[in-house]
Amino acid sequence: MSDQQLSKHRHISFTAHYTGYIWYQMGISHPLFATSKGKTLAMIAHPIESWGEKYVGGSMRTTLKQRHTMLDERLAELIEQSPDLQVLEIAAGLSPRGWWFRQHYPLIDYRELDLPDMAKTKQAALKQIDYKSPDVLSVDLFTEDFKKAFEVFDPLRPLVVISEGLINYFTKELLQQLIQSIAHYGQDFNSLHYLTDLYPEPVKNKLAKVIWNSSKLLKVMSRSAFTFHFVTPEQVRNFIYQAGFQKVDVIQPRVYFNTDSTEYNAEEHLGDLVWMIDAQR
Repeated sequence: MSDQQLSKHRHISFTAHYTGYIWYQMGISHPLFATSKGKTLAMIAHPIESWGEKYVGGSMRTTLKQRHTMLDERLAELIEQSPDLQVLEIAAGLSPRGWWFRQHYPLIDYRELDLPDMAKTKQAALKQIDYKSPDVLSVDLFTEDFKKAFEVFDPLRPLVVISEGLINYFTKELLQQLIQSIAHYGQDFNSLHYLTDLYPEPVKNKLAKVIWNSSKLLKVMSRSAFTFHFVTPEQVRNFIYQAGFQKVDVIQPRVYFNTDSTEYNAEEHLGDLVWMIDAQR
């Protein structure tokens, strides 16, 4: 991909180092996905994370685990339904998901995608683990190059596009463009799912003001448009319908991890910091 094809929305990778190391600390990743930069960031964040877990009942670490678990379990369900599933993980960063799923489900075609620098870092790690690992794709999501990522797959087989820790970094206009692109480029596949996490506005959280201020810091540090776009599940569904998807499930951890979820109204914001979205076309 030529330099002129790079968009201005490519400066997010430091968060990939942090999350990559947290996944390693949780025991769900490979040591080669744990970078020294990620370790440093995790050490800096550790005191406030520990305080949140002790006094608030949650932290960014626990939120990362929630979203990763929900996405992994939903992807596993889709593979059980379609053993020949194809997966495109966009902005894959140092996520262990592709490595883990290729190990446990050898019939699937799982490809990862990221911007050039992160793609090189991830590919070098994957090749050390298994030299047969497929190359990491490298395109910018906001250029026409994104279409090329879909062209490596078989349209006669189902496709899942998955992202984690990504879509809150964009303005609403760019987010609509991204989801429209996924719906458009995936329209000819046997079936199409887009799985992602999403951070709603923290209106039901007692630390809402702290979270908002933290998000402003993250916005500056990542040189992005990080913000919260939605308050209710209905707002999310309507937004994704407008982008071209026909069915949208919004799953909140309070419902997902509760054995008696009937006590909750899934149409309300239940206070969780992160939701999972399963959009189908």
